[in-house]
Amino acid sequence: MRKAAVVLLAALALGGLALAQKKVITVGVFPNLDDAIKAQLPGFNKLYPNIEVKLVTLQYADHHNALTTALATGQGLRDVEAIEIGFVGRFAEGQGFEDLNKPPYNADLYKKLFTPYTIAQATSADGRFIAMPVDIGPGTFYYRKDILDKAGINPASMMTWNGYIEAGKKIKAMDKNVFLIANAADVAWINIFSSVGAGEGYYFDKSGKVVVDGPRFVRAFELAKQIRDAGLDAKIGAWTNEWYDGFKKGTVATQFSGAWLQGHLQNWMAPETKGLWRVQQLPEGLYGSWGGSFYGIPSASKNKAEAWTLIKYLTTNRAAQVDAFKAIGAFPALLSAQTDPVFEQGVEFLGGQKARVLWREAARKIKPVEANKYDRVANEIISTALSQVLDEGKDIKAALAEAKTLIERRMR
Repeated sequence: MRKAAVVLLAALALGGLALAQKKVITVGVFPNLDDAIKAQLPGFNKLYPNIEVKLVTLQYADHHNALTTALATGQGLRDVEAIEIGFVGRFAEGQGFEDLNKPPYNADLYKKLFTPYTIAQATSADGRFIAMPVDIGPGTFYYRKDILDKAGINPASMMTWNGYIEAGKKIKAMDKNVFLIANAADVAWINIFSSVGAGEGYYFDKSGKVVVDGPRFVRAFELAKQIRDAGLDAKIGAWTNEWYDGFKKGTVATQFSGAWLQGHLQNWMAPETKGLWRVQQLPEGLYGSWGGSFYGIPSASKNKAEAWTLIKYLTTNRAAQVDAFKAIGAFPALLSAQTDPVFEQGVEFLGGQKARVLWREAARKIKPVEANKYDRVANEIISTALSQVLDEGKDIKAALAEAKTLIERRMR
């Protein structure tokens, strides 16, 4: 009995030691991405039972605003911070995140594992690599098959912008309550994001010069204005109740977005439209990124080793990447995950279409885009200029010239 008691006490002591050694790490994240991590954690917990992960979820804008403030003050940072593509360039050019190129991270060993264009997005001008890519958003053309069938439109006829606009006129003639797209601005953005020259940025050239008054932006604005002037868009802003209703009620026939939109439509936006949507590549041979997420380690983290263990698992573990893809439709940045058999399966929500094969093809044709710390500033200014053109009738070239001046002023 004494021997059994000794064994029991030893076991209890070891259990207590294990509990005492358990590290708790925090992850700052935004909605949808938190669901992806929740799907990935069971596998992580099996491999690393001594690391407990706590998620701190804020709405998209709140998360990035809080992160910006925390980096400036050095207070309130989590051990791991999620960063969306719209912010990663700014954070890369600033300070506050670990350079993952350096020991003990040695991220160079992993970069070749990812869709190539993601690496440039998280790399600063001086070569620091501040975040590992976890998911990407290959730009995709979503359309309602039932609406196009009713209007007698072949989706292939919409693969030029002229054909797309003409199809919108047919849809409008069929039913004045059905619109080609929620907002004409989306056509401008998909052109801006998908027509970038190799090695350049969205708003800046290789030397950092502002290029928003160039042909790419003029063309994008012109297409959006044609759609608005013809009354083909519903003038609905994204992520609003009206936007969701447009998808639910079938008053919006098409949408340009990232591959991730399928997961949103299926899981909460418009699950009742199952089987009605289809996808195809963007018009006129365009390939571009619409979204994407990264994980970085703030330099203020007290648990950098455990944070890196988690990030490596979420981003480089094939099974974990597939788990996230199944959970929320977030297209994996990891190349090996893109060859999983799940990609060859039909997507039930999309009428059994093998859409993932199409998304994989698009992802591999997207050119690397150079991040710039002023990308977010430029994005906000161009958004305002586009609104002035569409809502107030401002001249396109005048609006873009003014936007260029404003961006340059903010840079100074």
